[in-house]
Amino acid sequence: MKLEGGCYCGKVRYQAEGEPMMAAQCLCRECQYISGGGPNLFMAMPVSGFKYTASEPKQFTRSDLARAVTREFCAECGTHLVTKVPGLPATILKVGTFDDPSVFTPQMTIYTCDKQTFHHVPEGKPSFEKLPAR
Repeated sequence: MKLEGGCYCGKVRYQAEGEPMMAAQCLCRECQYISGGGPNLFMAMPVSGFKYTASEPKQFTRSDLARAVTREFCAECGTHLVTKVPGLPATILKVGTFDDPSVFTPQMTIYTCDKQTFHHVPEGKPSFEKLPAR
């Protein structure tokens, strides 16, 4: 699979190639902050197939968490593009930044322990209180 995408203003662009490792929606509280309250729709792609093709994003990592993720975003328009998880050989891409978001179908829902009453968990798809066992 080959994905292309970028931020709202078009300054930061990326390409991702490879077999998707996970396609899901996350309902954790942290993702609610990043998404504006809704689920975080994402696809995990191999690190080796990911590259920025226009400009470089800014990064943010919380200093008060033991295994804090790094979030990458456009410094101009603020669009959150990518999350990098320590020790995970994947680049977590935000579905809303895909040029063609219709390629996304969630396989599962994770972190239902933080689900709000207005979140929708698709019927017939696995859901997990936290992360599924590897």
